[in-house]
Amino acid sequence: MTISAFSLGTAVTRWSQLAAALVVVAALGACATPSPYDYTAFRENRPVSMLVLPPLNETPEVAATYGVLSQVTLPLAEAGYYVVPVSLMDETFRQNGLNQPAEIHDVSPQKLREIFGADAVVYIKVTQYGTSYVVVASETRVTAQARIVDLRTGQLVWQGSATASSSEGSSAGQGGLVGLLITAIVTQIVETASDRSIIFAGVASQRLLTPKKNGVLYGPRSPNYQKD
Repeated sequence: MTISAFSLGTAVTRWSQLAAALVVVAALGACATPSPYDYTAFRENRPVSMLVLPPLNETPEVAATYGVLSQVTLPLAEAGYYVVPVSLMDETFRQNGLNQPAEIHDVSPQKLREIFGADAVVYIKVTQYGTSYVVVASETRVTAQARIVDLRTGQLVWQGSATASSSEGSSAGQGGLVGLLITAIVTQIVETASDRSIIFAGVASQRLLTPKKNGVLYGPRSPNYQKD
């Protein structure tokens, strides 16, 4: 069976066209930017104070809830909001028999407003937390999602998500498969033993709740208030 030069040339041309089309699609996807966030409700409500609830934990790591909770109030305070102290929030719920994040998240906005007097509540969900080992790689990763609801109106004013990982900026190791395996195992042991998850919980929290493009707006205690 022989293939004519014409047929071969046609096939090469078609493959070249397909490859070019794929490159264009990939380039367009890489250049795509997220749609601007609709801040209408945020600007209408303009909360001054925020209550952060214990995050829901959807990971196997029991430390995820308080690991993230210990980090999320700082970026909100730096953004210009008064944040109800975590210890006060936690103890208030405990005194009222609420110890689980799911139970606390079920408390009505009206009741939260009545108890704490805050203008808005921050609901957080942790979907990734801790160090994992997969074949020849090991990383510590934290992913969290947040919703801010105004307690005076019940309106959702903002929502977003963020991730932080120990593998960011790292390049493939040297030394072949054995070297990669050893590196992954050592990384997992070190990152688990030193509980580096708390570090990346802090990074993820900053990315999640620091004012930026499509992020939360500045609060009244910030010099940038109402300039965003």
